[in-house]
Amino acid sequence: MAHLLRLTRDDVTPEITRPDPAKVVAGDPVHTTWNLETRSNLFAGLWHTTVGEWRCEYSEWEYVHILEGHSVLTEDGGVATHLRAGDSYVIRPGFRGTWRAVEPTLKDYVIMT
Repeated sequence: MAHLLRLTRDDVTPEITRPDPAKVVAGDPVHTTWNLETRSNLFAGLWHTTVGEWRCEYSEWEYVHILEGHSVLTEDGGVATHLRAGDSYVIRPGFRGTWRAVEPTLKDYVIMT
């Protein structure tokens, strides 16, 4: 096994999902995920969403780096944070709020549960 993994969508079968309809606030967002690394409590890969808005809750740590697009992450009772290409964030466990994809958005991620 190589010890260096390039995050790429090439030759990876994606998983295509939608948020639970009860959580959708606007639109019909479609999520495409390319899981490239899965090890016990660690996951890494690429994720894309189409335009829409949905409620989300995080019970895990997630590092995100926005590669393309524009989304707005708003924590309940908090301010809206615009996520644009080049931005990196850590979403901590306990986050509750909404994810709104203003434009189709592509991110790479590392999740630790």
